[in-house]
Amino acid sequence: MEDKVRIIDAKKTGSLSHTISEIWEYRELLYFFVWKEIKIRYKQTAIGAAWAILQPLLTMVIFWFVFGTILNVPTSVPYPIFAYSGLVLWIYFSTALNLSSNAILSNSNLLTKVYFPRILLPLSLCLVGLLDYAIATVMLIILMLLFNIMPTLWLLLIFIPLILSILLVSGLGFWLSAVSAKYRDIRYIIPFFVQLLLFVTPIIYPPSSIPDNLSWIITINPLAAIIDAQRAFVLGTGITNWVPLGISALVSLALFFFGLVYFSRYERQLADVI
Repeated sequence: MEDKVRIIDAKKTGSLSHTISEIWEYRELLYFFVWKEIKIRYKQTAIGAAWAILQPLLTMVIFWFVFGTILNVPTSVPYPIFAYSGLVLWIYFSTALNLSSNAILSNSNLLTKVYFPRILLPLSLCLVGLLDYAIATVMLIILMLLFNIMPTLWLLLIFIPLILSILLVSGLGFWLSAVSAKYRDIRYIIPFFVQLLLFVTPIIYPPSSIPDNLSWIITINPLAAIIDAQRAFVLGTGITNWVPLGISALVSLALFFFGLVYFSRYERQLADVI
């Protein structure tokens, strides 16, 4: 049997087309990385995948007490459903961003031993949370039924905000994982940024409660329109103005390709800076 030798052409590496082709070529390895992270996450845990339900559920209860009971924030539906419908997607986004941005540093030993497309590391961590998202979404539908809120055909469009969230967090994850390899203090800034983003995104409060002089914060935040669309599709209210979501889609695509290009050009330097 002849040994297979892979020749890495330095002229091709670093190009966007080469990176995309390698992602497809190594798709089985990507699947392995995702499955490995899922098993590690729930290994030796007492309740396993139930954490995918408990995390948004307990977070919702806390916000319900603070914003729904003490502050009495007005919402069009019962506050638990309002908060949970946004938290399902937010927890996916925030977890994926925290994990993917640290993907290169947390796998530094692997990078120096064997060749594979380095971009698979942050990409796999952006995909691993989809299982938790699916489980939490099933729980959301159960809660809606308990509150006598029937799902509508709008629910079939829930894949739109999910795909946009994947594009947005992947682009940010590609860029931040490469930057974190060179500037190690970035990994300490990201959790603070994620925490701040929670309060400038209409997840635990409706956009109508924001003063007019601060509405620009929501306008420049692509995640705001994505969360609004998620809530509109889940609760069946629908969307009458698609412009904000369209702008968020363009921004998410732009950030995805920016992160992809940045990581592709920086990939050859990763082994030297780790």
